[in-house]
Amino acid sequence: MGKLAITGGGGFVAGSVIQQAGSSWDVHALSGKSPLAKRPGLIWHTLDLKQPSAVRTALDAITPEVVIHAAAIPDIDFCEKNPALARAVNVGMTAAVADWCTRKGSRLIFLSSDNVFDGEKGKYVEDDPPAPINEYARTKAAGEAIVAGVARAVIARVALVMGFGLLGGGNSFLEKTVPMFRAGTPIYVPPEEIRTPIDVVTLGRVLLELAESHFCGILHLAGTEVLDRVTLTRRLAERMGFSPDNVIPRSPTQIAGRASRPRDVSLNTSKARSVLKTPLRDFDASVDLIAKP
Repeated sequence: MGKLAITGGGGFVAGSVIQQAGSSWDVHALSGKSPLAKRPGLIWHTLDLKQPSAVRTALDAITPEVVIHAAAIPDIDFCEKNPALARAVNVGMTAAVADWCTRKGSRLIFLSSDNVFDGEKGKYVEDDPPAPINEYARTKAAGEAIVAGVARAVIARVALVMGFGLLGGGNSFLEKTVPMFRAGTPIYVPPEEIRTPIDVVTLGRVLLELAESHFCGILHLAGTEVLDRVTLTRRLAERMGFSPDNVIPRSPTQIAGRASRPRDVSLNTSKARSVLKTPLRDFDASVDLIAKP
């Protein structure tokens, strides 16, 4: 296929893309981390992703046909407390990547979030307008507005992603939750928050399929089941062989230091299922795909 650049190479979603990319791609990982993997066809570029000039220089050297822009600060609570840094990374870097792809005519796949919606409706379709209620979501909505001006772009709104970092890194809630399952530690979860989780393996496959396709526009990438966070976490525990009894419902207002989250950001995937060959999975199939033995 040619050269595929992926930003945030040391991250959770990027690791899935890197691990599953076939030999037809020369994969260039742009990351602030030292190389997390070595294999034929993978070239690692360590740079300061907070510097737009460094990102442009790296892309100039690589000249990729496709850029998957996965790099971001995804921690919602961190972004709320550090809005300037969140903007510099999540918006500034996106602007640099979008500008480069516009000038060079490269395909761009931008990872956005279900959090761009306010959560008052649920089952959102691609034409629903963003209405973010936290700083992370505002940075993603700003990124969408920038990428919308790129001719050969995909805005991939991604639901809650389940799994483990295939390269050992990233912002995976399972990496934090499984040790709590094992220890029997109480896990406090907001029951009113509703999501359509997707597993990281399927997501990586979908992004690689989009890298090869001609589809442009907005696409919702999510699983096929709508679940509240308590049910989701309890089913995760059971499916992975742990007791669900330590998953305790608690209102988000009672969880200290937690930024506002939208209530119901379930995504309608009808359009994605009509466009993609890669199947979007139900919850149990997703957990079976990512669960460690």
